[in-house]
This record gives sequence, structure tokens and C-alpha cells, in this order.
Amino acid sequence: MNIAFPLHFDSHGRTATTDDDTHIREMIEQLLFTNPGERVNRPDFGSGLLQMVFSPNSPEMAAAVQFSLRGALQRWLGDLIELQDLQVTSQESTLTIGVQYARRQTGETRIVQITRAV
Repeated sequence: MNIAFPLHFDSHGRTATTDDDTHIREMIEQLLFTNPGERVNRPDFGSGLLQMVFSPNSPEMAAAVQFSLRGALQRWLGDLIELQDLQVTSQESTLTIGVQYARRQTGETRIVQITRAV
């Protein structure tokens, strides 16, 4: 049983839960869009992605963002997923992140695409 994010209650008044695939997707989103220092008991949790978005656009910056995100995903979710591919694109005010991974528990491959206006 996995607690849904964001925390809310279901129709029976209990804490809402999600399936494993949805839970992993939610954890990926939390990691990507949390800045280091935002979590009280885990000050190094997060990717710092939102801070990098406002840097000048260049191939070097894109490589740095992908390297940073890859490290964060492997560090914080490496026990649940095996990262296979990571793509980051930024066009004007829209950030798109594509994550392809295999669930360690089942070996199933999943692709998550997250798009956010920044």
C-alpha cells in the first residue's frame, strides 16, 4: 500500500493510496521538482532542476542538467528503478522531462513524461 501524493483522503475518509506504478511516478516528480534544502530532515533531497532552468540555454547546460538529474534519480530511487534513459528539453517556458526506467521488483519497463510550465 502506497500513500498518494499529494496527501489527501479517499471517498471513505481514509488516507488515499495508489498502485506501485503511480507511486513511482509520483516519487519521480517529487524528486525532480524539489530543491535541495526544502525537506527538513533530508536537506540534500531533490534535484535542483528548477534552479537550473533559468540558466542560459546551451548544450553544456543541457548536459549538466541531465547529469544532475541522473545522479539524483539513481541516488534516491535506485533501489526501486533502474534508469535506462533520460531526456530533458526546455522550450520557452515549458520544461519536458522523459524518464525511461525498469522497475527492479518486476523488470517491467516504463516511460514517464513530465511537462511543466516554469
